[in-house]
Amino acid sequence: MRKLLGFCQLLLAAALLFGSGPAFAGNRVALVLANSAYRHAPSLANPVNDGAVMAKTLKEAGFDVVDFRQDLSALDTRRVLREFADTTRTADIAVVYYAGHGIEVEGSNYLIPVDAKLERDTDVYDEALSLDRVLVAVEPAKQLRLVILDACRDNPFGRTMKRTVASRGIGRGLAQVEPTSPNTLIAYSAKAGFTAQDGDGANSPFTVALSRHLTTPGLDVRRAFGYVRDDVLKSTGNKQEPFVYGSLGGEDVPLVPVKVAAAATAAPVVNRQADMRRDYELALQVGNKPAWEAFLAQHPDGFYANLAKLQIDKLQAEQAHAAAVEKAKQAEAERDRLAALGAQKDAQAKAAADAKAAEQAQLAAQKAKEQAQQQAAAAEQQRVNLAAAAPSAAPASTASPAGTSVASLTPAAAPADLSRSVQTELGRVGCFSGQADGNWNTSSQRSLSQFNRYAGTKLDVKVASTDALDAVKAKPARVCPLVCEHGFKADGDKCTKIVCREGYAVNDDNECEKQRAAKPAKPGTAKRDDGDERPARQRRQAGGAAAGAAGGYGAAAGIAAAAGASRPTGGGQMFCNSTGCRPVSRGCHLEYRGGGGPANDANAEVCN
Repeated sequence: MRKLLGFCQLLLAAALLFGSGPAFAGNRVALVLANSAYRHAPSLANPVNDGAVMAKTLKEAGFDVVDFRQDLSALDTRRVLREFADTTRTADIAVVYYAGHGIEVEGSNYLIPVDAKLERDTDVYDEALSLDRVLVAVEPAKQLRLVILDACRDNPFGRTMKRTVASRGIGRGLAQVEPTSPNTLIAYSAKAGFTAQDGDGANSPFTVALSRHLTTPGLDVRRAFGYVRDDVLKSTGNKQEPFVYGSLGGEDVPLVPVKVAAAATAAPVVNRQADMRRDYELALQVGNKPAWEAFLAQHPDGFYANLAKLQIDKLQAEQAHAAAVEKAKQAEAERDRLAALGAQKDAQAKAAADAKAAEQAQLAAQKAKEQAQQQAAAAEQQRVNLAAAAPSAAPASTASPAGTSVASLTPAAAPADLSRSVQTELGRVGCFSGQADGNWNTSSQRSLSQFNRYAGTKLDVKVASTDALDAVKAKPARVCPLVCEHGFKADGDKCTKIVCREGYAVNDDNECEKQRAAKPAKPGTAKRDDGDERPARQRRQAGGAAAGAAGGYGAAAGIAAAAGASRPTGGGQMFCNSTGCRPVSRGCHLEYRGGGGPANDANAEVCN
């Protein structure tokens, strides 16, 4: 397999190297000439600086030969051009860059060496070098011949130069030129007939733009000069417009090719951030602790790991709250049971203390749960905002990492996982107070209906859908009013116990209701034993229970019916049958059905 992969990489490298013309540049050579120290004309400050910048730019671009010469005489310039012509015979790309004075005489362009005097107009033929001479030096190059002239400055000899023929024209700047050789470009720093600026800095605007764009890897040279033109126009306030003369073929011709070696051997880029985000979203959809633990096993640190830890804290807080609620219910039931049976005072006091402690623990657990939910929700909202502001440019890898995969936890029970996720999110926004168990029952449907009511949505409450999950996730804070357990009421963002005044008690509707006064005993009724300190109703119920045990169903039914008539809401009532008596469950009451006997209970326990 490795041999096959290596072979494929070699094929790719060969295809890029030999099959892609625009990316191949071959042998590249350059000559950089810069004249500043003129002997018979004012010196120029920038040309030598410009030449140094261009030489450095071409060397860094990987040119095979970069010959930088400065302040040359006419003789030295001719010698250097002759030597460079020998170099271009084996070159694919040849570049000549010149910075200094240049003039146009009779429609022909000339480069001025530093020793030129130019006392007469005809001296340009002997003391200067024509542009045609430079073109001869680059002509042997096979693919591209490029001459760049930053020489369109004002003619310093114009005022003193004598004209041998009055009609001979000496123009301003350089004259337009049309190369006769194919694949040849001539670039001026300013359009024909216009002059170029040296700029306020150490380099001319033209050279600055050249160094920025000309050697961009893979960029066609014509487009590069287009970018140069735009930069110079902008930096000079549209006063100087570079211009390119000549033409090339249809293929792109970049001065610097794309680095094919790196493209051939580069390994597939793994976007670790995208992988973490993908696994995080999978774990978020599953929504249970094993999923988050599997995620942290693969991604133990970083931004997403911190989010996962907050999600685990939220789940643990919800589980602790559910356990505290169950414990509080058991403690309250035990307290009521002992009170109904008339247990000893110390036993009832202990049960009341246990119920009070369980109630406080429940409140603390609920507060911790809400705090954990808010922290997780805020962090999740931050993640969503960051993802929307800066989406990942690289697609997530489709391969699963080694070890325990988060994705492997999803197929077994996808509907239950989705239901659990919706329940968890509904709990976060205050619309669901139960345990997120994945069972989409009536309570869950009622919670989603509450969300629709307060969020203004119209989600289908019959099923847990991805639309519902997305809609609930989009809410950063509480949507539904605070839901408290029986006996508690919402007080801001927490639940407080309902305290009724004397003579009132909390009913099934969570409201204080006045208790009925006990009826006075009828004349002739036997008084209770002085040693029995239980309330009259409890003694009466206990007596009824004993009678039921001794006299069978009829007596038990009669006592239970009497108890049911005295309090229809079930508080303190006793339900008796052949197996004995027990307190009526909370929220239930007795209804008299008549009859009685072993096969037909006279009373039935009815729960709302």
